[in-house]
Amino acid sequence: MTWSITARCPETGMLAVAVSTKLMCVGALCPFPQAGVGAVSTQSFVNPYIGIEGLELLAAGLDAPTARDRLADWDDGRALRQFTVVDRTGAAAAYSGESCVGWFGHLTGDGYAVAGNMLVGEETIRATARAYDAAADQPFAERLVRAMEAGQAAGGDRRGRQSAALKVVHTEDYPLIDLRIDDHPDPVAELRRLWDLYQHDLGPVMAMLPTKAHPAGRFDMDDIRAHLPPVANDD
Repeated sequence: MTWSITARCPETGMLAVAVSTKLMCVGALCPFPQAGVGAVSTQSFVNPYIGIEGLELLAAGLDAPTARDRLADWDDGRALRQFTVVDRTGAAAAYSGESCVGWFGHLTGDGYAVAGNMLVGEETIRATARAYDAAADQPFAERLVRAMEAGQAAGGDRRGRQSAALKVVHTEDYPLIDLRIDDHPDPVAELRRLWDLYQHDLGPVMAMLPTKAHPAGRFDMDDIRAHLPPVANDD
């Protein structure tokens, strides 16, 4: 199941995974980004411990190719696994076991890796990568959403569509963006809708939250009051 893009933003250092599949709740199982450490997408008869162990290896200082090799050696189910790894510097690596269900394969680019299995064909991952490269002038999350849209337009999962997710981390221990479409007839289109909403509705709120640099948060109460709806008068 599944195709995904795992990436690091060269301008901001953000790390992310965007993913879609014909199975519900992909966001609960596949994407594992961690701020300042790296990102892993684990898929194809998914083993979530590849994400957990992969982040531990990256946090210990291993680069993406070395972490990939360690993970493949460590997992007894490696023949059926597929995963991608991007480290804190943007080095990327990918693994596809020989028994993954076709079409399956992967590719790596500058700061990202794309992989998929049970796909209509290779064009899904190639279109995903092309769209990501072509949107280099866009904000990081927008690049990822465009990449997934292109992959879906090129065929996506050959079994159909059900769920999608976008998880982005930046400087904090909590995610900057965590969008999950758990069950939808067109999950990548729904991911686009939620991302557009996020930018206007939740994005400004996220900018106010407490951070390591600003533990109390950063907000202007006068500005907040100015945008609150009027309180109904009971008289």
